[in-house]
Amino acid sequence: MFRIRRLFKSFRYALNGFIKTFHEEQNLQIQTLSALVVLLLAWYFRLERWEWGLLIFTIGLVMFAELVNSAVERIADVLKPRINIYVKVIKDVTAAAVMLASLVAIIIGLIIFWPHIF
Repeated sequence: MFRIRRLFKSFRYALNGFIKTFHEEQNLQIQTLSALVVLLLAWYFRLERWEWGLLIFTIGLVMFAELVNSAVERIADVLKPRINIYVKVIKDVTAAAVMLASLVAIIIGLIIFWPHIF
């Protein structure tokens, strides 16, 4: 059965997780600021609906990658004393995923904003 109170609790836990990560991770702060700037530019240039959709999807992808990276780093730190050989590799791989998502976001941003700026 669907319980609205339980649903709101889970949303609150998710928001708490985002806020905690935002306070602890400089990269998430930079990505959030960048997302706000991109959204303001999208509003200023009056982008098409599909451009808005692509930008929002891309922003979500980068934020998702950063949050997963932060979670994996915390898990890896717990395991570090026991499985230290793999911890660095695991952290490097999840950081690479964030970097890839960020590079794709930059490319998409350039494709969308280039005609509006020049």
